[in-house]
Parts: sequence; structure tokens; C-alpha cells
Amino acid sequence: MTPPDTAARLAPADLPSPVSLWQAFRFWLKLGLISFGGPAGQIAIMHQELVEKRRWLSERRFLHALNYCMLLPGPEAQQLATYIGWLMHRTAGGIIAGALFVLPSLLLLILLSWLYVAFGEVPLVAGLFYGIKPAVTAIVLQAAHRIGQRALRHRLLWMIAAASFIAIFVLRLPFPLIVAAAALAGHVGGRLAPAAFHVAGGHAAAGQSFGAALIDDNTPPPPHARFCWHRLGIVLAAGALLWLLPMALLTLAYGWPHALPQMGWFFSKAALLTFGGAYAVLPYVYQGAVEHFGWLTATQMIDGLALGETTPGPLIMVVAFVGFVGGYGQALFGPEALFAAGAVAAGVVTWFTFLPSFLFILAGGPLVEATHGDIKFTAPLTAITAAVVGVILNLALFFGYHVLWPRGFDGDLDWPSLLIALLAAVALLRFRRNVIHVIAGCAVLGLALKTLL
Repeated sequence: MTPPDTAARLAPADLPSPVSLWQAFRFWLKLGLISFGGPAGQIAIMHQELVEKRRWLSERRFLHALNYCMLLPGPEAQQLATYIGWLMHRTAGGIIAGALFVLPSLLLLILLSWLYVAFGEVPLVAGLFYGIKPAVTAIVLQAAHRIGQRALRHRLLWMIAAASFIAIFVLRLPFPLIVAAAALAGHVGGRLAPAAFHVAGGHAAAGQSFGAALIDDNTPPPPHARFCWHRLGIVLAAGALLWLLPMALLTLAYGWPHALPQMGWFFSKAALLTFGGAYAVLPYVYQGAVEHFGWLTATQMIDGLALGETTPGPLIMVVAFVGFVGGYGQALFGPEALFAAGAVAAGVVTWFTFLPSFLFILAGGPLVEATHGDIKFTAPLTAITAAVVGVILNLALFFGYHVLWPRGFDGDLDWPSLLIALLAAVALLRFRRNVIHVIAGCAVLGLALKTLL
């Protein structure tokens, strides 16, 4: 809440001018082009631009929306953009904000994926990726460390993280089963030991004001943001139609066993499992895309994550790379249309991955706007976040194995890759360097080592 002395100094002239849909469109397009740095960096950019500079909404309203998005599966930064766009300019504003957060990254990844599959064996490209792969291993390890610091604040949560690591690393249980077991453990633990599962989110309550905002602390929700059963029914029906219609068309055109319907179905499930961010769902994507369907290889999966780290937009956009490589490699439309097959597959995967994110906001937003109290992590979600730490640690070991022992444990340790991975880990964990800078430095170092050795 704005302090009384501050409020007294705020004249009507201090209020920002109303924002048109066209002005909002230009901002969301700009955000989609510059949203590097993962969810933390993307949320920081939105806070700086929308709360501090433009004052489209207040600090408290921004964090209120963010807390809701952090409870959802899916990319919280993209969902936050969708929420703010919807709050300001109705459904059209939400769709524009969410879509522009994704589209630049999708188009860029389609281009980079094509360059990768077409020219990946060129010595220059191969040398760059030789340095990037160890950096990706360090980046995933940093993700496990970062999430673990925030989530593992009680020994019971440490036990859940350890159990999830054993379940996926030793027992090779499927990721959805691990999530379900963690949720059940959180539900039971929340009743028996509530103090252990009462973990606050990573964003504190608002405590400062940057001046009067268009949507301020006490601004009532606009008419479209007020809960209505009729409107909720329309949103859910539209969402069901937007899922069923493309899925039915793909199935009728190609048959259910075809790769395109299977990609749509698989990534629809993946979209509902992204608690804890993209790193949490990557093991599930790996199990399905690499081991079960064979759309790409383990090495290609690592390279795709590297490309995802270097492009704007949410990291979960790596699924577009998975779709492109799968469509291209399987020549879905014949050998004369490899690029078209990859691009269509990438589009299909992106559609089914992000559709739930829009529905969560458009359907749940009015319920959130009904109260401005803080939204807390429930005990099951706290347990899921703890389990995610063990899953991501498994992912780091998986990447490390394929990067450091490319021919398996029977082959020699790749010492140059180990050196690059250690340097990247020190840069990230000790000196907290920017991910893009680390990847660029490791790419140059890898090219140099590949040229000299």
C-alpha cells in the first residue's frame, strides 16, 4: 500500500496516461525480442518496465499476479505477461502479450534448428557446440543448486528430493509418477507436519511504491476481470475446442500413430508437468522424445537445450527444437520437404505446450482478482518443488555422462570438456556470471580446443 505521505504528494497529473492496445502490442513485441536470461531475468525486465518506469500497475498488484503464476505448471514469466495483458486489455490483450512472448523465440529456434541439422557437422559449428555442451551441464547443475536453496528448507523436503533422485536415477520411474508421489507426500505431510511444508515463495510481499499506477493497490478489478460462471464456461469451452480441433484434424489427416498427433498428445501432457520450470520437465521430455519415440538423440537433446539458453523467450521453448528435429529427421512430408516438416512439427509442439498456459490465466484470472491477499504455495506444491531438485540433479548427471564420456564409461574421459564444465560452473556458481556470457565464452574456448587438439 502506498504510504499516506506519498499518496498526499501524488496529484492526478502524476497518473500515467491510459495505454492503448496498440501501445501495449509494441511493448509486448519488444519484450519478446529482449527477454533473455531465463524467468528471473524476464520477470525483472517486466518489473522494471511495467512497475517502475511505465507504472501500468503497482508493485503489490504485480507480485499478486506473479504469486499466482508461480503456482501454475508452465513458464511463469510468459503467464505473467499474459495475466498483465489480460488485466489491462481483456482477452485480446492477454493473447497478444502471451503470444508475442513466444513467437520471436519460436521463429528464431526454427531457423537455428534448421542450421543445426543442416550444418551441424561443419567443423566451425561442431567446435562451437563442443564448448557449449559442457557449459549446459554446468547450467543445469546451477539450476538444481538455485532451486534447492529456495525449496529445501526442512529435512523432510531434503528426503523428498533424495527419494525423487533415486526414483528417476536408479529405479527409472516415469516423471509423472514421481510428481504424483511427491504431491501425495506433500498432502499427507502438510497435515502431519505443517511447519515443514510451510515454505514461502521466492518473492516477498510488496513494500515500496514507484508512484500512482494505472492499476494501483486499491483499483477495483475491471468488469472483464470479475468472476462470472458464464464467462468461465465460455473460456473452458473455447480451450477444449482449441485443443480438440487441431488434434482431430491431425489424427484424421495422418492417423493416430503418426508423429504429429503423438507430438501433440505428448506435449499436452508435458505442459501440465512443468512445476518448477523447464528444467523439471526436461527429464520427462527426454524419456519420451529420446527413449520412447526416438524423435532425436541424447546428444541432440543437449544441443537443443544450449540453443534454448541462447534465445529469448521461455526456456521451455526447447520443445520447438525437439519438434523440428523430430519432424525433419523423420521426413514427415517426404525428402523434398524436410524444412517444412520440421517447421510444422515445431509449430504443433509449441501450440499444444502453451495452450494450457493461456487457459490457466484466462480462466483463473478472475478468481485471483477476487482477492488481493497473498497466494501461498500449498503443501503438495512445496513437495513437488522439492522433488524437482532431485530430478534436475539427475538431469545434470545425465548430461555430464554424455558430455564427459561420449563413448561411454568404457571410453576415455574427455578432459577438455571436463575443464570447460568446471570453468563454467565456477563462473556461474562462484562469480554469478550471465548465462549467455558463459555460453559464448565456452563456445569460443571449445572451438579453440577443437582446432588445437
